[in-house]
Amino acid sequence: MEKKITIAIDGFSSSGKSTMAKKLAKTIGYAYIDTGAMYRAVTLFCLNHNLINGDVVDVAELERSLPDIKITFGVNPATGASETYLNGECVEHEIREMRVSGKVSFVAAIPAVRHALVAQQQRMGAEKGIVMDGRDIGTVVFPDAEMKIYVDASAETRARRRFDELRAKGNTSVTFEEVLRNVQERDHIDQTRAESPLRKADDALVLDNSHMTIAEQDAWLLDTFRRITAQ
Repeated sequence: MEKKITIAIDGFSSSGKSTMAKKLAKTIGYAYIDTGAMYRAVTLFCLNHNLINGDVVDVAELERSLPDIKITFGVNPATGASETYLNGECVEHEIREMRVSGKVSFVAAIPAVRHALVAQQQRMGAEKGIVMDGRDIGTVVFPDAEMKIYVDASAETRARRRFDELRAKGNTSVTFEEVLRNVQERDHIDQTRAESPLRKADDALVLDNSHMTIAEQDAWLLDTFRRITAQ
């Protein structure tokens, strides 16, 4: 029986890591956990409960509320896609909106939030056989993961992808400049926060997909997986 491993995929926002992680997990029969969706769900909770004023989060009230925030994942029976649930309600579409994208880095920088979600992520992945993507999977959540990937691409490339994705979903009010500014702001916050900043793990393989097709990056990941598990 083939041994199961833990696969950690980290990288900047809109680098395509969630798309590739989902595809790899489906191809090799592993579970997929979208940690970014978990932070987005907490952010949506904050917005819905008036815990964010501008860029300022009511940290004390959020910390008190953390035990009441339940995040789970379910599979859409019609599409087969994983969907995020916040306290039993499917919020997959709401957490992808720009109002959440613009605040998630502030919420994700709060130590109590990171500690609570990291503990939950570690429980989810205790049995291995998972693909997990985020900002600190290979450095904090699973520092002993057998396969670590760090995904990189220019801010402009990532903003274009995000902009096209939003347009495809019917959001025609947002401009490319707004999306680019959001990407750049999130990059800065993610890399400079005191708690679990985004950085490449020393033993991570770098995948710069700026000029790769989805098929090319999927093939690269699968080849890397097969090489590691064959050792």
